[in-house]
Amino acid sequence: MPVVALVSRDHVYEKMLSNIKEVKARGAYVIAIGEDDMVEMFVDEFMKIPSTSPLFSPILSNIVLQLLAYHTAKILDREIDKPRNLAKSVTVE
Repeated sequence: MPVVALVSRDHVYEKMLSNIKEVKARGAYVIAIGEDDMVEMFVDEFMKIPSTSPLFSPILSNIVLQLLAYHTAKILDREIDKPRNLAKSVTVE
């Protein structure tokens, strides 16, 4: 089972590394997204995002996650725009 880990350099960094090691020990394939290259030695795939303010880091991670979802769906030959022509707005009276 693949596991996607968002690893940021904040107060939960050590706990996140511990969680990654735990799921690896149970046989998971770990894909990590983060700023710190040190994480790369604990995971199977590492996607580096640029170092930035903690306020902007989630935005950069979200872009990578959107691209990961898109390309995964495309490789698995799944419908990417489903439901078709979904209205992307909310109507309020």
